[in-house]
Amino acid sequence: MRVPLPALLGGSALLLLLLRWRQRRALWRKVAAAQERQERSLVRMEAAAQRFREQNPSVNPVSILTLPLPELSKKLRDGSLPPDHVYYAYVGKALQIATETNCITEFLQESENQLRKVKLMEKQGLLYGVPVSIKDSINCQGHDSTLGFIKQIHKPAAEDSVVVQVLKRQGAIPFVKTNVPQSLISYDCNNLIFGQTRNPLLFTRSPGGSSGGEGALIGGGGSILGLGTDLGGSLRFPAAFCGICAIKPTGNRLSKRGVIAGIAGQKAVAAAVGPMAKDVESLALCMRALLCEDMFSLDSTVPPLPFNEEVYSSTKPLRIGYYETDFFTMPSPAMRRAVRETKQLLEEAGHTLVPFELTNVNHVVFNYCVRGLFSDGAKSFVKQFNGELEKGSAALFVWLAKAPCWLKTLLRWISKPLDFRHQFIAQWNKLNLDVLLCPMLGPALGIGYPAKLSVAVSYTMLYNVLDFPAGVVPVTLVTDEDEEQLKGYKGYYQDWWDRTMPKAFRGGVGMPMAVQCVALPWQEELCLRFMKEVETLSLKKNSFF
Repeated sequence: MRVPLPALLGGSALLLLLLRWRQRRALWRKVAAAQERQERSLVRMEAAAQRFREQNPSVNPVSILTLPLPELSKKLRDGSLPPDHVYYAYVGKALQIATETNCITEFLQESENQLRKVKLMEKQGLLYGVPVSIKDSINCQGHDSTLGFIKQIHKPAAEDSVVVQVLKRQGAIPFVKTNVPQSLISYDCNNLIFGQTRNPLLFTRSPGGSSGGEGALIGGGGSILGLGTDLGGSLRFPAAFCGICAIKPTGNRLSKRGVIAGIAGQKAVAAAVGPMAKDVESLALCMRALLCEDMFSLDSTVPPLPFNEEVYSSTKPLRIGYYETDFFTMPSPAMRRAVRETKQLLEEAGHTLVPFELTNVNHVVFNYCVRGLFSDGAKSFVKQFNGELEKGSAALFVWLAKAPCWLKTLLRWISKPLDFRHQFIAQWNKLNLDVLLCPMLGPALGIGYPAKLSVAVSYTMLYNVLDFPAGVVPVTLVTDEDEEQLKGYKGYYQDWWDRTMPKAFRGGVGMPMAVQCVALPWQEELCLRFMKEVETLSLKKNSFF
């Protein structure tokens, strides 16, 4: 018997719908399983912290949590503070901040075993007994690195990334993994699996991204040191938004082996692994610990450059370039004020400040950043979203990447960032600069706004294209006057983005404002030395921490 064509087509369509429904149902089951695992992790953290409190009622966690990392590390190494006291104090505090901000994706339960191993170490490393939080995309053996993708659930890493291995050899205790936006190509922190992470200073604000879970946890006091990654500002946005410090090193100064990239294979815009902490000295301590023979032997692609103490500890006056705007994204009033006040403090301290002319940033953003990231026609980027339930904050990028005219433009990309880099360095050398003082986007945008304002990465992504080390330091807080002046914000192009930007900034009174400190490639120690100077001078003027 012949089946009528309409009936055949109708049956096929129904079958396809059924198969799609079953696939989506299976994906939702994976999401539910990951969320249940996250919830179990928090329950285990609570149980561990409670058990320790009951067994050690005299231990005061507040006295531990208020210690800066250098002092905490000294007490751990001289034996005046037991590692388990520190570990459980931070487990308890991290649980509190996770409950408030949704920043933790998983408790690394084996960290309790690592704690026991650390206590038996014959040789104490530089980070002996220090609990460290780890960004989702940095592999920890036995745990997922999802990047917010459902397809990556139940795919645990076979081994630790090199940076995690080195941390452990230095006596550190990785204890939690933290949330990220889907694909990492966003400076918010939201995905379908674990949801939205909130800023610990103001829950209606974004914590930044893509290392947003780290920013929220450290900014809230739930971790004293964390590791994140940076492709366009992913360390610097969360640090600035949450009032802490971070440094994006030169792309290959620290190992990226075992670190999962948001866009696999692209080389034009340099990604980097870097530390986040409450203060600059803590960043320096982490860099000292990581830049060791263990890292150089575990990853021979990393140049064997140990930390240069002489450069970091120098007190020689600096010749510092500066600018207040990139003439692409108009700075908020608080951004301009942060640079101006920092410039004045540096001049009063005996440093020389020289205006730096920044030009053609719009050309850099669209021709180098965007084309460089998606130089394969965005095929590898789009492929990651196949079979996902939603595109999240990267939806606009995915839509653009599928447009034929977009692909044709991208496929014409050639390796021009090197030309721009040489021009930038030529101007730097002509002015005989040591370092550069730059604005940092702020205050923290309202939740949801980063997805609408991707153009605002111009201030940070520039230094990924150049592959210069760049750090952020909080220097002031948003004032009522800053908020009032925001009413006159027009932007440089008066387009939709410029009209949206002041709405994203609005309501930020009392939120932290940071500046960027930049050095030439491979000069992380000089960058940190400059950051330390800015931090010291700012703290003398404002006791805002």
